Amino acid sequence: MNAAQRAAAIRLLVLDVDGVLTDGRLYFGADGEALKVFDVRDGHGIKLLREAGVEVAILSARRSPIVERRARELGITHVIQGAADKGAGFADLARTLQLRPGQCAYMGDDWPDLAALAQAGLAATVADAAPEVRRVAHWIGSVPGGRGAVRELAEFILRAQGRFNELLRRQGGTCGGADG
Repeated sequence: MNAAQRAAAIRLLVLDVDGVLTDGRLYFGADGEALKVFDVRDGHGIKLLREAGVEVAILSARRSPIVERRARELGITHVIQGAADKGAGFADLARTLQLRPGQCAYMGDDWPDLAALAQAGLAATVADAAPEVRRVAHWIGSVPGGRGAVRELAEFILRAQGRFNELLRRQGGTCGGADG
């Protein structure tokens, strides 16, 4: 089965944070607070997926109030932080949502993501992922984490599901070709 066929079945996209939704760098302010930078294109891609009926979740080994806030802004209700075992977190979330692994995608970038990627129907990663992650991925984006990689994956899923052109038209855009 190729990546587009896998993407057509996706009902849940689970995202790592550091290295996927962000560029993986951690910034610390004078008072010790951690700062993260998110790309608005990724946020729009998440909103498009949700509009198309694809649930989006966050699964992170770290804990951050910034992640909670960004998730709220994007309407993401499933936020799992402090997950030392991402494979177990991924499996629990799929079970909770009553989805088969083939209906779930996971996007990660480093070794802690390997267990979740191994279970996902669509294992996705960013252009600057660890080589071990790139080897197991069904889909590899063309841009690094935190630079629109989630948006790129969202559009890939929407095209595979035949929803891209419809959503573009709703946004006031035009397109000439088929979703594929």
